[in-house]
Amino acid sequence: MSSNSNSVTTTSISPRLGVGALRGLPREIARPPFTPGILETGIVHLGCGAFHRAHQALITQHAMRAGGDRRWGIATVAMSRPDVVGALRAQENLYTTVLRDEGAVRAEVVGAITAAVHAPSDRIGVVRRVADPRVRIVTLTVTTGGYCLAPATGRLDSGSDPVRHDLRCTAKPCTAIGMLVGGLAAVRRRGGRPPVVISCDNLSANGRQLRSAVMDFAALRDDRLANWIGRNVQFPCSVVDRIVASDDGGGDAARTRLGGIDDRAQVSAEPFMTWTIENFEGERPRWDLAGAEYVGDVTGHELAKLRLLNGTHLLLAYLGALAGYATIAEAGADPALSGLARQFMLYEQGPTLTLPEAELHRTVSDLLRRFRNPAIRHEMTRVGRNGSDKMLPRVTAAMRENLTQGRPTPGAALLIAAWIRWFDLCGTPGAAMELIDPQAAQLAQLAAIPDPQLRARAFLARTDIFGPLPHPERVQREVGDALTELIRENVTEVIDRRLRPEIGRVA
Repeated sequence: MSSNSNSVTTTSISPRLGVGALRGLPREIARPPFTPGILETGIVHLGCGAFHRAHQALITQHAMRAGGDRRWGIATVAMSRPDVVGALRAQENLYTTVLRDEGAVRAEVVGAITAAVHAPSDRIGVVRRVADPRVRIVTLTVTTGGYCLAPATGRLDSGSDPVRHDLRCTAKPCTAIGMLVGGLAAVRRRGGRPPVVISCDNLSANGRQLRSAVMDFAALRDDRLANWIGRNVQFPCSVVDRIVASDDGGGDAARTRLGGIDDRAQVSAEPFMTWTIENFEGERPRWDLAGAEYVGDVTGHELAKLRLLNGTHLLLAYLGALAGYATIAEAGADPALSGLARQFMLYEQGPTLTLPEAELHRTVSDLLRRFRNPAIRHEMTRVGRNGSDKMLPRVTAAMRENLTQGRPTPGAALLIAAWIRWFDLCGTPGAAMELIDPQAAQLAQLAAIPDPQLRARAFLARTDIFGPLPHPERVQREVGDALTELIRENVTEVIDRRLRPEIGRVA
């Protein structure tokens, strides 16, 4: 064995993505249709996560390309963690969105962000940014918990610590609701025109829920402020749809695509993307030229998204994780799980919607293909987290309609049982999903009940999670039976027992 004590190890440092690197990118990489840095900030976005960067920011760039209006740059706000903000600032707010499908990869550098803001350390302050006269739109992707709603009432949880903090510290709020109300209060004081506030989160009637939370908070500060907001501020509902990867595979993959340029803020998503927005008055980017649609009422679109895509995502996440799968794509490729997903959408979720039969079948087929996309790593923990918030709008609201109409609900019962089962398995070595839930501590006590039937009854008694269900004894028995089987048997055997003959396994 020989060694060379005089050898020197060298580490190559890849150049970072930035304005100066744009010219050197491979020809196939799409670039911003404007010179980054010339945009005026017309939008503030709360929630600088991967979904925002792969959806609203990208659509806004396409809208500016189509319409030529450069007044719609985005000040994007990270509510807590500074990681993404640091990465964006180091890259002059540029990043890459990579669209992945089987055998195809398409990349585009996005330059729609004019400022990356870490709310807790922002010297200007999010309140002042919202109140800026140039800002005409505020958008949000802060997840359900960011709306500070009390589960039992659906109204603002005025007794929660974050809300109480924001009522004391109006100049430096920590919640999205406090930031909005602070900014709107500043607009009112100067006699300005308030921005339109658009929720992009997966909540039922998201604009109306956001308006309710903002009005409740404003009333706690000043009834006159609340009345002014009620008369002057628009909160249109919207429905967003795009599957965004939870793990992009690291910087090496980014450097390969960008010809050696390093991008620490890139995001990956499927090619499919829609945005349906309730029409509103006022200026906006030409989102309609970039794939968005304005409608008078988003309710039908919202229910279809929540029940078909989001509800079936939960089915694949909880049962797929029990089968040992780490991603939705792996679960979607399993014939038994895919068959159950098709059955769930066609015979349980679908009948509660107003979609024509041909459109329902086409939508289900498209969703199954999207679920199976191996190029998108959509991890079970990310999809299945916060189940107590998601269960009612995505699963049991449709279940209640089906039970009322006398239709069987084997998929919904099995989904609920699988979620309950994960309270037993969280933290076990090799578990495919980490259980993250805002009510985990309280529900852990119910999960400790040894008898599966009694455990199912205790969980289903939480009407704040599941809502009131007709035929409660029947539902409790079905969920309890499914839980018993999931404890004792292979997941595939449990699923096969519930598949309709005309569905079977879907290859």
